[in-house]
Amino acid sequence: MIDLYTAPTPNGYKVSVLLEELGVEYNLIPVDLSKGDQKTPEFLAMNPNGRIPVIVDRDNDDFVVVESGAIMIYLAEKYGQFYPADPKVRSRALQWLMFQMGGVGPMMGQANVFYRYFPEKIPAAIDRYHHECRRLFEVLDTRLAESPYLAGDEVTIADFANWCWVRTYNWSGVSIDGLAYLKRWMDELYERPGCQRGIHRPERPKKPDELIKHAQTMVTR
Repeated sequence: MIDLYTAPTPNGYKVSVLLEELGVEYNLIPVDLSKGDQKTPEFLAMNPNGRIPVIVDRDNDDFVVVESGAIMIYLAEKYGQFYPADPKVRSRALQWLMFQMGGVGPMMGQANVFYRYFPEKIPAAIDRYHHECRRLFEVLDTRLAESPYLAGDEVTIADFANWCWVRTYNWSGVSIDGLAYLKRWMDELYERPGCQRGIHRPERPKKPDELIKHAQTMVTR
């Protein structure tokens, strides 16, 4: 049994999507970021950085894993799926996972801050992060013109990680016009039942004002 402490964010969904795709049993424990659940002593004992997601592997001496990318690698290795056996293909999967962690996630996160949540609209900052997100999307599109998935012919953790962020392009205010291969890849992943289930574990706030409040909390905490 895996305990998953998470919230409805792209980084949180990276792990819930993977768990759904793996088809393994897990216990979902929602973390209310707006109430500061991630800053309680109990949570900080698991992750001193006070960030979701966190997993606890009850079948492995209650082993705690933090950081979404590290969690994905741990689960993929544990269950032997979405983590290619071929060393070169596995390396490509890890490279594209790091691309999401070091590029797509941080840049889209900053785009969200300045485009959606920051009380003062700063055009230069908004343009800077929109342009960088678009550039990263074009890099993904170029790669996906060469192969069906980021690491090659098989879907891997790299695809799930990038997809959980890229699919929110509209919320970030970034265009994907003209990126046919990226669109094809996004649509294909949307058709996967595990991906569909994972982005609703847990559900996001339904009303726009609640979503803004929820997201503003993530920025300030």
